[in-house]
Amino acid sequence: MNDKKAFIQKMGNDLVDTFHYIALFGIGATIVWSAVHDYIDMIKSGHASLEDILLLFIYLELGSMVGIYFKTHRLPVQFFIYVAITALSRHLVIDVQEVADNFHLYLLIGIAMAIVILSFSISLLSYTAKNYGCPDDTDAKDSKLD
Repeated sequence: MNDKKAFIQKMGNDLVDTFHYIALFGIGATIVWSAVHDYIDMIKSGHASLEDILLLFIYLELGSMVGIYFKTHRLPVQFFIYVAITALSRHLVIDVQEVADNFHLYLLIGIAMAIVILSFSISLLSYTAKNYGCPDDTDAKDSKLD
């Protein structure tokens, strides 16, 4: 009975790993495809605006997230926050030119405050990771002590 349970457990783990690899390659390919498409559009237009450059940074961060997850099977929250900050900055750059009424002004203030809060959260996460480690790090240290 234990052998059957171990076999099923191994088979399930292998299926999950296979799904992860297929999904990561699919997501990575989609990021590269989108980045190349937008880069070709920039070349065709003859210039790249700040909006385009920030979009390339978003692609870079997304690609980094996939690469780190592929190597470590962990996805640090910081990368999602970097993508959010870059996306909000891009949105801020696009909407700055269209401030026409109080709603847009409050929207811009809200976006700027969100960027400040996200930046603070990155600082806090970096500080706690440096001083207290990550949960997986402490588990690894505990298992080495046994």
